[in-house]
Amino acid sequence: MNIRSLLLGSAAALVAVSGARAADAVTVAEPEPAQYVKVCDVYGAGYFYIPGTETCLRIGGYLRYDIGVGDSGSFDGVNNVPDQKKGNGDTNDTYWKRARLSLRTWTGQETELGTLKTYTETRFNFGNNVGDYSDQSDDNAGRNNWQAHNSTSLNFAWIQLGGLRVGKDESAFDEFIGYTGDVIQDTLVPYGGFDTNVIQYYYDAGNGLSGVISLEEGASDGTGDTSIDSYVPNVVGGVKYTQGWGAITGVISYDSNWEEWAGKIRADVTISPELSLFVIGGYGSDDNIARNYYKEWGGNWAFWTGGAYKINEKTTFNAVVSGDEDKNYGVAANIAYEAVPGLVVTAEVDYLHAGKFDDADFFNWTGANKKNSVGGVLRFQRNF
Repeated sequence: MNIRSLLLGSAAALVAVSGARAADAVTVAEPEPAQYVKVCDVYGAGYFYIPGTETCLRIGGYLRYDIGVGDSGSFDGVNNVPDQKKGNGDTNDTYWKRARLSLRTWTGQETELGTLKTYTETRFNFGNNVGDYSDQSDDNAGRNNWQAHNSTSLNFAWIQLGGLRVGKDESAFDEFIGYTGDVIQDTLVPYGGFDTNVIQYYYDAGNGLSGVISLEEGASDGTGDTSIDSYVPNVVGGVKYTQGWGAITGVISYDSNWEEWAGKIRADVTISPELSLFVIGGYGSDDNIARNYYKEWGGNWAFWTGGAYKINEKTTFNAVVSGDEDKNYGVAANIAYEAVPGLVVTAEVDYLHAGKFDDADFFNWTGANKKNSVGGVLRFQRNF
C-alpha cells in the first residue's frame, strides 16, 4: 500500500464517522399526540369535554353595571344618607352605582345511576354605599352596609345525580315556581327566602307533570330568626303542569323554626309569540310571627302579576304589579334592549307604597322612611 492509498482510506474513514455523528445529532424524538378540546352537545350549547375525561364542562356568567337614582325598592334611598362633608344634619342628593362579575360553571356526565350534574355561581360585587359615594361610618351598622356592596358570595354550589340534588341553592319555594318577571326590582313586595342549603328530589312524570320535595335550612339574618334551630328542617313541596299554552304551578312550605306555613299558586299563559303573562297568589299563616323565611310579605295574602311583550327582535317590555294584605304595593316596569348579541341595556322605573309604615314588623324596603318611594335603574349587562 502506497502513501496515497493510505491517505485516501483515512480520509474516507473520517468522513464516514463524521457523517454518523452528524446524523445522530439531528435525531428528533417522536411528538406525543396532542389532546384537542372536543365539543359536547349532549347538554346544550357551550359545553366541551374536559380532556382525558367523560365530563362535559361549560363556563359562563355576566358582567353587570348598574346606575340608580331615587329611593324605591330594596336599594336604599339617596336622600337619607349622611353627607360626609356637611355632617349628619345634611343629606346627599346623588346617584348610586354598582358593578358585579358573576362566574358560572356547569358540568354533566352520564353514569349508571343517571346524569351527574353540578352548578356553581360566584358573584363579585363592588359599589358605593347606596345613595352615597362612600361610607365612613364609625358604627357597625354603617360598616356592614358598606361591606354588603363590596362582597364576594357563593350563590349556587350544588351536585345533582338523577333527581337528587344537594348543596347550596335558592329555595324551591321560589326557584321551582319561578321568579316574579324580568324586572330588576322584583322584590318590592317580597315573595320568599332565597339562600339556603338543600336536600331535594325532583321527579318528572312525563306529559308535562313534574314535582319537587325539598328539605331546607334557611338563612340566618344575624339573629337566627330565619334559619332552623333544631334537627327538624324546613320543608317545601311543589307540583307543576306544563303545556304549550303555559303552566300551572303550586308550592307549599313549612317553617319549622316558627311552625308557620305558606303557599303560592302560579299560572303562566303564552298569549302569542310576542306576549306572555303570569299571575301568582300567595297565602300564609302568621300565628307565631308576622313574617317568616317563606312568608315575607305583609299580612296573610299577597299577589304578583305581570308579563313580557316582545316589541321587536331586540326590544322587550317587562312589567310587574305586586301587593299584600298590609297595603304594600309595588310597580316595576322596564325596557330591555339587546344592543348586540350578549349585551343588554335595561332602563327601569320603580314605585313602592308602604302600607303599615309604623309596624315594627315592617322590613322597610325603601330605607328612605317614606310612604311613597320612586326610583330608577339603568343596567348594562354583558352575558357570556
